[in-house]
Amino acid sequence: MSGAAMPVPARSTSNAAFAAGDAVLPIRDASRRIVRELGFMKATLAGTELPASAVHALIEIGGRDGLTATELCERLNLEKSSVSRMLRKLVGAGELAEGSSETDGRAKRLTLTAQGRRTLTAIDAFAHDQVGSALACLPAADHAVVVEGLRLYAGALQARRAAEDGGQAASALTALRIELGHRPGLIGRAVEMHARFYARAHGFGAAFESKVAAGLAEFVPRLDRPGNAVWTALDGDRIVGTLAIDGEDLSGDAPAPGIAHLRWFIVEDGRRGGGLGRRLLDEAMAFVDRSGFGETRLWTFRGLDAARRLYEAAGFALADERPGSQWGTEVIEQCFVRPRRC
Repeated sequence: MSGAAMPVPARSTSNAAFAAGDAVLPIRDASRRIVRELGFMKATLAGTELPASAVHALIEIGGRDGLTATELCERLNLEKSSVSRMLRKLVGAGELAEGSSETDGRAKRLTLTAQGRRTLTAIDAFAHDQVGSALACLPAADHAVVVEGLRLYAGALQARRAAEDGGQAASALTALRIELGHRPGLIGRAVEMHARFYARAHGFGAAFESKVAAGLAEFVPRLDRPGNAVWTALDGDRIVGTLAIDGEDLSGDAPAPGIAHLRWFIVEDGRRGGGLGRRLLDEAMAFVDRSGFGETRLWTFRGLDAARRLYEAAGFALADERPGSQWGTEVIEQCFVRPRRC
């Protein structure tokens, strides 16, 4: 975002697209105002004593249950030397801990300490209030417009960077394909990905793995019925992500279609944060909307902040929260609901 602000002639854009280049100046102007209003011009950010880069590092590491320094460089679009200095300070301040990477013995995996999790909670609360109070100044009908516009623009900026870097990131994501329906190995891979991630990140054990396996084994034979569907993300022939919609288990005796249940949503370790989860979720929500379900529900638990942001961007809202142990470990269970979209 460079260059001084310039006056932009008034133009109606409600029913017509911008001519080529007409969008550049107003987007630059809006981008500068966003940067200023969100506080990025200040030495610290989000009510902390940390610079913006450190705040973003805590968000990325916390939202993905750990990253290596190399992965963080890519996420933040910063040079390795800058990230290394920042990480040394965060480790020294007690915000981060270093451990061994499961996939690369030469790399260190960075995770939040208890202090780091408290800092991230405060950052999220600050940001939620900041964005929420701004949205309160707009009609509710405009909220979706803001979300979609920012999502598209952020994606375009990422695509531009990927193209400048040789297109490797963009081509890697494009090479991953998503397919509808059962395929050999689906149950085993979905159980494995769930078991490995939740054991490492949250201490879930055999009870959780057994519950996932039993649920999938009961569900897959019902895929031939309307309202039930499963998607797999594939890298070649390897399953690297899954998501299912169960249109029967929550509907009871209600007239079809009733309530859709989003289940078994998982992306393989090392692939989160690159847009694959959003692609799976978009496929599922398009199916739900086409099928005419009255609403969609999902169950998760407190602390999965990156997943929560993804759900909320897709139209889900927290409907219930209470202690529970349906996964074999005591957690604060959460139910999210997405109403029908016509």
